[in-house]
Amino acid sequence: MASLAVHDKKLSEDQFVAFLDLIELNSQDDRNFVKKAVNWALRGIGKRSRELNRAAINTAKKISLQESRSAHWIASDALRELQSEKVQQKIGNVFHEQI
Repeated sequence: MASLAVHDKKLSEDQFVAFLDLIELNSQDDRNFVKKAVNWALRGIGKRSRELNRAAINTAKKISLQESRSAHWIASDALRELQSEKVQQKIGNVFHEQI
């Protein structure tokens, strides 16, 4: 998912939105490489467009409500990057607002 988010410019936004459910589902896995992959995929999807950024931020907020150390780490790291001014400018949100 993470690699597709970065490299595949032909997949539709709907296909990436479907990945967000899988990301949320696997965010409680405490295995280090799984946790990093889930985080990477969530951040990659959220940097593709404004709409996917909003969807990824909403997913990260849902993940943050889970009672898991992995989920909390994934959510806080993803939110920090996806809401950053740099990412917001890249996707075209000129007036950066905390979503």
